[in-house]
Amino acid sequence: MTFPDLPSPISEALAERGYAELTPVQVAVAEPAARGRDLIVSAQTGSGKTVAFGLAMAQDLLAEGAPLPSAGAPLALVIAPTRELALQVSRELGWLYAKAGARIATCVGGMDPSRERRTLAQGAHIVVGTPGRLRDHLERGALDLSSIAFVVLDEADEMLDMGFRDDLEEILDATAEGRRTLLFSATMPKPIMALARRYQRDALRISMVDDHRGHGDISYQAVTVSPADIENAVINLLRFHEAETAMLFCATRDNVRHLHAALVERGFAAVALSGEHSQNERNHALQALRDGRARVCVATDVAARGIDVATLSLVIHVEIPRDAEVLQHRSGRTGRAGRKGVAVLIVPYPRRRRVESMLRGARIAAEWVDVPTPELIRARDQERLIATLMEPIEADEDERQLAERLLEQKDAAEIALALVRAHRKALPDPEELIDLSARDGDARQANAHHRAGFDDVVWFRMDIGRRHNADPRWILPLLCRRGHITRNEIGAIRIGASETFFQVPRAIGAKFRSALQRTAREGAEDESGIRIEPSEAPGETTRANARRSNDSGDRERGHDAPPRHEARPHRGKPPKAGPRGHRPRPLGKGPRG
Repeated sequence: MTFPDLPSPISEALAERGYAELTPVQVAVAEPAARGRDLIVSAQTGSGKTVAFGLAMAQDLLAEGAPLPSAGAPLALVIAPTRELALQVSRELGWLYAKAGARIATCVGGMDPSRERRTLAQGAHIVVGTPGRLRDHLERGALDLSSIAFVVLDEADEMLDMGFRDDLEEILDATAEGRRTLLFSATMPKPIMALARRYQRDALRISMVDDHRGHGDISYQAVTVSPADIENAVINLLRFHEAETAMLFCATRDNVRHLHAALVERGFAAVALSGEHSQNERNHALQALRDGRARVCVATDVAARGIDVATLSLVIHVEIPRDAEVLQHRSGRTGRAGRKGVAVLIVPYPRRRRVESMLRGARIAAEWVDVPTPELIRARDQERLIATLMEPIEADEDERQLAERLLEQKDAAEIALALVRAHRKALPDPEELIDLSARDGDARQANAHHRAGFDDVVWFRMDIGRRHNADPRWILPLLCRRGHITRNEIGAIRIGASETFFQVPRAIGAKFRSALQRTAREGAEDESGIRIEPSEAPGETTRANARRSNDSGDRERGHDAPPRHEARPHRGKPPKAGPRGHRPRPLGKGPRG
């Protein structure tokens, strides 16, 4: 099919590429009303934006079929937030402008800057790059922007989020006054509009995003879990969906490292992307995803900027995004170019209201579902196996001979059983999760006399008490570190003279004891030397004796059970020192990126 309204080199390139029709955003930028004007385009990632701004530039660069002049100072500049996205844009423009004879130079971090400078010196029609590298070439005099007719800011909101405002402003200030500025962004926050007002003139606003709902090709789901079950929920979601490629988002690089190691240990083919990885490591990880050697990518928000993997159909928000824009950016990695995708938010039950508010603000109708159970996952495994076996088989002679040999030695039922067993052995086992079915909507607002989730508890005892300055402010984080649980999974704390008792839900009791054993060091002077062991619940009579002992000034009895002290997570500053000179450290902190 040809596109008569477009310059012939572009029309021929589209036809050879197999384009039957243009996407909505491509049609919009090619309309007569958009020609010659600055543009502000709101469109989801994967909607064909790169070809869209290629078409918008072509109508002027190749006006009336005139060929491109000899390559010299660049005529168009495309700025993208990440190396991966810049290289992708360069490849797309490469085939789109191939018949027009365009020379395209790419300037990105991680590549040889001296080679890029030589390429620029030889001349280019279009330059594609990242803000930092382009600014470096500009300041060194290698990038001449005096002839620029077009500047395209691709994923402009992400560039501002990543702190490139100063770089962008210096580059835009160096361009010619009469240039057209095309601003493409999935969202339009206030900083983007401020940038548009400063550098655009009478810009035409084109929106391909429905303001009343989220991305139409993404199905949003949310699951409520116990805070201790987040990792198990990830495993069950991966096993249930069995996506060709899945991306998991964490808030910090430490959490990326931990989750990646846990998934690899369980048998998932996973890679990690965070700020601690070099460009070479990023390239290997992305290539593993693209060629199918890896199926799961664990990443931070910053590290995942600009990543485009065609087979990505599942996004899991392992940690809740900080706001609705981050939610949409993360989720936009899937559901691209007409393909369907699923985005799942894992929500610790104390934070459900916050997530519900975020979803309302983003006008996203998420379906609240249960985490898939092992039984449901195994049923899906059976369906997938049967569907695979029902597909037509084209076997060669060697395969047929082997099949006949097997049938001579075993009957069909035994061979089928061996096949099922081999199939299951290759799959990671699903996990059992804490049952939250008893928690109704009002349970999250439990009053001071009852904490939902603590109907069935087990008690533990620590060999420290008031004599050791025991205080909930440092006991809570100590228990979280030693037992690998969260504050929300610690119930009543009762501090005595020389010992402390506390509750955890029975459902996580065995997991908690196992973690305590792994983190204990007999005789150590830090928190690992504190003895924590299962205990009977402190009785009312013992507590009464303890109160009488305390009232009479008897401070020497070492095993009086303490008066009841219901501890709640303390949000103030921790004390300077805990037991045995240990200085507590805050939880949940780690470098971002």
